[in-house]
Amino acid sequence: MSMRSYVTVCAIISLAACAAQPRQTDQPAPMSAAEAAAAAQPRELLPDEQVQQVLNRLTFGARPGDAERVRAMGVDKWIDQQLHPERIADAATDSLMSHYSVFAMKTPDIIHDYNVVQKLQRQVKADVKDTTENKAQARREILANNPQLAQMARQAQQMVGQVQSAKLARAVVTDRQLDEVMTDFWENHFSVYAGKGQVRLFLTDYDENVIRPHAFGKFRDLLGAVAKSPAMLFFLDNWESAADSAHPTLIPRAVRPGQVPPALRRRLLNAPPEQRAKIMAQVKAQADRGLNENYARELMELHTLGVDGGYTQKDVQEVARALTGWTFNRQTGEFVFNPRIHDSGEKTILGQKFPAGHGEDEGERVLDILATAPATAHFITTKLARHFVSDDPPKALVDRCANTFESTQGDIRQTLRCIITSPEFFSRVAYRSKVKTPFEVVASGLRALDAQPDTTPRTAQLVARLGEPIFGHQTPEGWPDRGDAWMNTGAILNRINFGLSMAAGQIPGARIANVPQLASLRPLPREQQVDSIVKLVLGGQVAPQTREVLLTGENPMLAKASDTTAMASAGDTSNAGGSMGMNAGGRGGRQQGAAERTPGKGFPRGRGAQIPGYGREIDLQGLPQVVGLALGAPEFQRR
Repeated sequence: MSMRSYVTVCAIISLAACAAQPRQTDQPAPMSAAEAAAAAQPRELLPDEQVQQVLNRLTFGARPGDAERVRAMGVDKWIDQQLHPERIADAATDSLMSHYSVFAMKTPDIIHDYNVVQKLQRQVKADVKDTTENKAQARREILANNPQLAQMARQAQQMVGQVQSAKLARAVVTDRQLDEVMTDFWENHFSVYAGKGQVRLFLTDYDENVIRPHAFGKFRDLLGAVAKSPAMLFFLDNWESAADSAHPTLIPRAVRPGQVPPALRRRLLNAPPEQRAKIMAQVKAQADRGLNENYARELMELHTLGVDGGYTQKDVQEVARALTGWTFNRQTGEFVFNPRIHDSGEKTILGQKFPAGHGEDEGERVLDILATAPATAHFITTKLARHFVSDDPPKALVDRCANTFESTQGDIRQTLRCIITSPEFFSRVAYRSKVKTPFEVVASGLRALDAQPDTTPRTAQLVARLGEPIFGHQTPEGWPDRGDAWMNTGAILNRINFGLSMAAGQIPGARIANVPQLASLRPLPREQQVDSIVKLVLGGQVAPQTREVLLTGENPMLAKASDTTAMASAGDTSNAGGSMGMNAGGRGGRQQGAAERTPGKGFPRGRGAQIPGYGREIDLQGLPQVVGLALGAPEFQRR
């Protein structure tokens, strides 16, 4: 039997097995003619390679035993199960999330506690006129005498760290892996920056109530949830966007620009002199507030149509006008529409007339138009195909699945199904073609060693050290999803060192002893250890160069990267840093030179130093050295 015939028979058997299963109430939508034709094509990857492909692309890396489970269930049935996370019990994740107090809090309570702590800070700043040290001492004394306030202060301080830790720990633990991958994808697509102002207060709501529930639903519902989320409204400044003085508002303004409102006028009469300046500054800020185009621009360029989506600067301005008044309650975080600042004048958006006199419904109509635009179908499908198939996804795949997006009214699950069951997904050219991001490197390394989740911020800090701080991209385009953005000299060195550190037991929860199959290899000869680790950790297939590194313990890339980085630190930056600079893999690259190294040694430094033991010189021998080098191998750095 030819290989082509063999693959075809395997596909038929797999389809027959699926057909024999009990009928599910939530069946996939009927395939289009193009999808059916594509599905009929044989898959280029062999059955075991198909198992590796789905584990590499649809999860954050295989845990020990995952390949056997997928093989026993069948690739297609496993994909269908992952596309319906609600059918997968996930008690381990439920138990994990109970360790994070911030996720048990309601957004109004988070805001309240934050405001109380901020008031304390202002009080100390006003009352204590001496040095920073004296102010810190005064703050400590206040907290020591007020345990409840101290708890609020700790919660505020730990808020972002908890969110970052939970995101990584969840990726490591959950059995709903594709759901977690999609949540990560959308949180990067609709990126917000935790370091901007009060965005941090809304991160748990953003993850739990905005992105996660809509990860497989209709794109329009997801888009609307994001548009009304306090995290996005604050990050892209739409919460304070208001009609300018040249346009009418839905409800006439209570005061003219620059006029002191009656409530503030009464406060001015009773305020001491030092407070009057602050009140007048508040009045000026209100008067200066006008149209803000930030969200409108990113809504079209990054969230829907794409940069080549056919809109103009005039469309940006008109969309911004339509979204004036979309804001939120500063005390509760709930979305509110404020008619007093909404521009109710006539508008023209993407060639469509918006008559005067409308309110919140204008914004909803804008979202309807954008969500259903053919350009949006193509843009979103391209990003999904880039993430799951290849950096430059085939045009035929994008066109076919964009048609699915349109014909199903933006059904994310059906569009994703079109992509991840396609022959392009299971093609030879797509196999191991994607470079892992730092988040994926850390999560997959932890999963490979069957690590227990770290519920402290420590391990999440390693993701930042590798160049991708969680919720840490300052600009709204999110982290890049192309390999060339992450692969440079500093990144390679840091990734190799991370693998060695993990094998050395320096990463919380990660131990070789966690995996009985690995621990049992200790007494075996080196060659047998290598063969077993290639199968257990690297999917059974490695290049001859990788096998040689594992056998000898000598990694020429480590020495080369070390030499280059040493030159870069001395002033020669011709081969270091990469195109992304500080935004990608080039962070923390200063290392000792190759002359100071011995095989299997690494010197990780930087943000991971908060982890006890991480940052010490690594001197691995035997099985730990083989495991560490495998985790730093090119085959493990790809998915």
